[in-house]
Amino acid sequence: MIDFGGWDMPLQYGSQIAEHHAVRRAAGIFDVSHMGIVDLKGAAVRPFLQRLFANDVGKLEAPGKALYGCMLNEAGGVVDDLIVYFLGEQQFRAVVNAGTRDKDLAWMRRFAAGFGVQVIERSDLAMLAVQGPEARGALAAQLSAAGAERALALGPFFGEQIEGWFVSRTGYTGEDGFEIMLPAGQAEGLWRALAAAGVAPCGLGARDTLRLEAGMSLYGSDMDEHTNPLECGLAWTVALTPGRAFVGRQALEEALAAGLKRKLVGLVLEDRGVLRAQQRVISAGGAGEITSGTFSPTLERSIALARVPVAASGTVQVEIRGKLHQARIVKPPFVRRGQPLIG
Repeated sequence: MIDFGGWDMPLQYGSQIAEHHAVRRAAGIFDVSHMGIVDLKGAAVRPFLQRLFANDVGKLEAPGKALYGCMLNEAGGVVDDLIVYFLGEQQFRAVVNAGTRDKDLAWMRRFAAGFGVQVIERSDLAMLAVQGPEARGALAAQLSAAGAERALALGPFFGEQIEGWFVSRTGYTGEDGFEIMLPAGQAEGLWRALAAAGVAPCGLGARDTLRLEAGMSLYGSDMDEHTNPLECGLAWTVALTPGRAFVGRQALEEALAAGLKRKLVGLVLEDRGVLRAQQRVISAGGAGEITSGTFSPTLERSIALARVPVAASGTVQVEIRGKLHQARIVKPPFVRRGQPLIG
């Protein structure tokens, strides 16, 4: 057990590598109740989110549809990355990171009053994630026939209230599966039922190797308030729609006009060793730094995300314990749906 964002969290239940493989090959369950669930209500909640969110919530038209993106500060730095769900014209739901929960709530409330929006932290809800190729069947078995049919009909990045639970087809592993928001008192029962059915309990260690193989960024490592999403591999989450004045837009436009200096890339180590955060990366374009690194159980080699100069390409060198090792720049993800994408 370790401290994670003020929560006591399991690093692993047994073998971290076995937990990782369980998610890639069958199904695993994660307790992600440390994530913050925030309901946003009011007649002007959509304009409020258009101001606060770098992605365009105008894309959200069907009830239950979700959108990933960032809240930015005035300098264009990432306050947090989050998922926003459209529940109705006067209600959206946001899921934020544990370590930034208090900061996020304060940031939202700073702007909410001007739009007449209520910011409601849902501390009454827990959250479990069931991930892997067998996750759909595992969750369906915990629902009635009608509930299972509705859950299995959910499209990617959609959520729906089903039998008292908010079930969304989202995750942080690169595998198919669900995240379930449910009354806190019901979480233990669902956890035990899934575990009894053979779904592997998984800790933070496997969650990190899975998300890194999937090329998914981690707040505080791959992005923070001092980096903008254009330098974090998240340009695809920024909607520079004409006339949409979101916080941080001017800073991003100025950065684009001046020319970006850094980019986030994937690295695969060609030598023996393990890539870790804060190791120095040396390229023909200049020096950079690994932001997240690990040994990939699926690929059986070391991989990383790194922020490097825009000109960097091909082969680079990484300083590991005072020695330089060869690494190759690749485009994440490294693994998708259990299949290696890197040769």
